[in-house]
Amino acid sequence: MDCRNFYKRLFFLTFFLFLTSSFLFAQNTVITGVVTDAGNRQPLIAVTVSFPGTSIGTNTDAQGKFTVSTNIPTYDHIKISYVGYKEAILPVVPGKTQVINVKLFPEAQTLKEVDIKSGKKVKYRNKDNPAVELIRQVIAHKKQNRPESYPYVEYKEYDKMVFSFVNVNPKITEKKFFRKYKFVIDNRDTTSVPGKSLLPIYVDEKIAQIYYRKSPEKTKTTVLGEKHVDFGGAVDSEGIGQYFKHMYADIDIYDNSIFLMTNNFLSPIAESAPTYYKFFITDTLVINNTKVVELSFTPRNTTDMLFEGKIYVTLDGHFAVQHAKLYINKNINLNFVKTMHVNLDFEQNPDERYHLSKSTVYADFGLTKSKSGGLYGIRTRTFGSYAVNKPHPDTTYIADASANSDEVKHRTDQFWVQNRLDTLTTTEYNTYHNIDSLKTMPSYKRTMDIATLLLAGYKSFDWFELGPANTFYSFDPVEGFRLRVGGRTTPELSKRYYFETYAAYGFKDEKWKYFLSATYSLNNKTIYKFPQDYIRASVQKDVTIPGEDLQFVQEDNFLLSFKRGNNDKYLYNAYYRLDYKHEYESHFSYEVVFTNHTQSAAGSLYFNNVINGEPNTVTNLTTSDVTTTLRYAPNEQYYQGKIYRTPIPTKYPIFQLNYTQGINNLFNSSYSYAKIHAQIDKRFYLSQFGFADVRVEGAKIFGQVPYPLLNIFRANQTYAYDLYSYNLMNFLEFVGDHNESINIDQHFQGYFFNKIPLLKKLKWREVASFKGIYGGLSDKNDPLLHPALYQFPVDGNGQAITHALGSTPYIEGSVGVENIFKFVRVDLVRRFTYLDYLNAPKWGVRVLVQFDF
Repeated sequence: MDCRNFYKRLFFLTFFLFLTSSFLFAQNTVITGVVTDAGNRQPLIAVTVSFPGTSIGTNTDAQGKFTVSTNIPTYDHIKISYVGYKEAILPVVPGKTQVINVKLFPEAQTLKEVDIKSGKKVKYRNKDNPAVELIRQVIAHKKQNRPESYPYVEYKEYDKMVFSFVNVNPKITEKKFFRKYKFVIDNRDTTSVPGKSLLPIYVDEKIAQIYYRKSPEKTKTTVLGEKHVDFGGAVDSEGIGQYFKHMYADIDIYDNSIFLMTNNFLSPIAESAPTYYKFFITDTLVINNTKVVELSFTPRNTTDMLFEGKIYVTLDGHFAVQHAKLYINKNINLNFVKTMHVNLDFEQNPDERYHLSKSTVYADFGLTKSKSGGLYGIRTRTFGSYAVNKPHPDTTYIADASANSDEVKHRTDQFWVQNRLDTLTTTEYNTYHNIDSLKTMPSYKRTMDIATLLLAGYKSFDWFELGPANTFYSFDPVEGFRLRVGGRTTPELSKRYYFETYAAYGFKDEKWKYFLSATYSLNNKTIYKFPQDYIRASVQKDVTIPGEDLQFVQEDNFLLSFKRGNNDKYLYNAYYRLDYKHEYESHFSYEVVFTNHTQSAAGSLYFNNVINGEPNTVTNLTTSDVTTTLRYAPNEQYYQGKIYRTPIPTKYPIFQLNYTQGINNLFNSSYSYAKIHAQIDKRFYLSQFGFADVRVEGAKIFGQVPYPLLNIFRANQTYAYDLYSYNLMNFLEFVGDHNESINIDQHFQGYFFNKIPLLKKLKWREVASFKGIYGGLSDKNDPLLHPALYQFPVDGNGQAITHALGSTPYIEGSVGVENIFKFVRVDLVRRFTYLDYLNAPKWGVRVLVQFDF
């Protein structure tokens, strides 16, 4: 489990602490049911169901279903109304959950003619279907209706995100424990979302000015103001906002795919939409003096990642979307989301085309589908001051780092009043003050301290954190029982200076290990914030496994102590290292690292060669080298914490190039060589087939080096599934001085399982992977041809355990199931080549713990 992903897991712990405590919630009046036509028994869409005389109500979905609730005991009737049908008012029992199915009768009408048809249901077809012909016109006009069709576009954007607890019982403040939190619990909103009482706990606002130029294409975003609640030192509020906004990504209905809740939904106006959706013309309206067609749509397969809802299409020749309502249905495989819907509003430009004026995403979260409890999130993006074809000088479209300075995070209340493009409710406004008061309370501080320890593994002491807890104890064949203690400083000590350290002791080898680093930020920002600009010096002495690709200071994670097969070949390492890293706003970065590295064999490993025909044992191998890393990750975003950051996967590729130059006779270095390594990472979104994470790599070594300096292919002998290592390759099994590899990890997101009733109910998802590496060893680095090089190790029987790849690549693949209990992935892994090698496993089962929606 990745301990750095703190706020992702904080999200789920919040569910556990607040959503499963049923006593927090009131005894609501909850009414569920289905509204149908009394004549043909077909479900009615968008019927209004409300409590008479109130604003509490809802609309039926595409199946005619509804849920409406209130915690006010005097409401004892519901009203059902729909244009063209007789209104119905029915009694309900206050304080109870009940099911009421309603049949509406049409208003009396005089029919001019009657067509008598057979009772056989007409099969839906795309051919000769006017609704499909209309949607194809919308698709054909997509390009001209996108904002990017203009040479110049500019507008102001106001982005507001609010997260709230749902239906918290106001009487909870009568309990002794919650009395001190009465000022927070009483700040409820009962009007924004019909049928729900919302208690806001998180508010995030941003105002930005956007400039777009088509040729040469350039988009510039200047943030004018940012504001969010501050939970105190234990929680990075900005990091929470980044994570939530990744779930509630910007929505463009004109894109083929719409990214929501870390999943890709096919847009109802995608090129392939008629293949996956059914379309129906349900009404013709006049809105803002423009004639529009109400086009309803439903998925052909309700288990696919598709929407249902309505779009309103203009009939003025532009075939533009004027309004859209998008819903997810209950059958799709989406974790923790009870309901979600999207409203999109468009305004007309002077040239009669339309631009997006407001986008609102509503999502109701919970561990279960229970109607009570949970979190409710609303993200609203409002656009104003929209102007097209208004050119500016080239300097307008050049990013200005100073424009996005810390000043924008400290705007006055007057600035926000004057510049908000949407309203801030009283409860949302009060949330800022309430959280400021809450974080000063000792009980709150204790709760956050416990959460930090459980989720990140660190015990906070304000300016210093002790941990991580999962490395306190581990074991291995060389060290035996190993104890470790360490920690790191936080921004509370300084934003410029950071220190990290640990000390460990092995009771079998009776040796001390340690790590110490000091980092200085050159831009007066925390070194974990983008853009990074820092210098770091570090020293480390520890034991590692050759070919195990683990985090720099956490290779003694307790869970990784359990390994399969023979695992007794280790290295003692002593590192002296100096790093400099610099990132640019364009997401290009470079890093220069000087390393002096001394390694010696441990366990059953040895460094043996032949000198002048005589066997020789080498005690230490020392190298000094300089590595330059160039990295370009366009549009990269992060889960940003106070003392970590984790990249968010996107559709954009990431390019990385490393060049290492070994320097002979520098600080006892024995070799001169060069290494080059190139890597490309890309996530491919495959519409209804999920997504695939692909990594392509290539590496080459120039010069003659012993095998510890060759490329030791990443192997994995643990029982955890490693995404980028070869899970059935043994440690130190393959080495080379040139190689090319590809790694494909395909997530089908339940595309096949959703069509199998049991698996659909379990919400399991299919996953498959393919890993292959091709390479070899040139003659100059072959110890059989050059005995002065270190000989490849052999086991006690003289059988080789380390090899160079031949003309056949190493290949393994897996099929598996993820989303077991919502966070477990299990893979059945198969090794396809080099099966006759010593202790080469053919099959294996591996487990990975990961959270996802």
